[in-house]
Amino acid sequence: MTISPAQCRAARGLLGWSQDELTVATGGGVAKRSLIRFEQGATSPQPRTIDAIRSALEAAGVEFIPENGGGPGVRLRGRET
Repeated sequence: MTISPAQCRAARGLLGWSQDELTVATGGGVAKRSLIRFEQGATSPQPRTIDAIRSALEAAGVEFIPENGGGPGVRLRGRET
């Protein structure tokens, strides 16, 4: 599943991350300029770039919700007790 620019922005918002923090979380695999252009919808990044963004956000606790009639979305994983 690919993620949309809106899902990326929303995921960062849920985590309270800046664009800089997300680029660091990708292990340097994504340039800030690439992230900015993706989030603006100005470009469609390479699949490996999307994978790096998605992996970093998922590792931080974000779940991406696919299109299910109400549109795609994001949420934070529940904490196990």
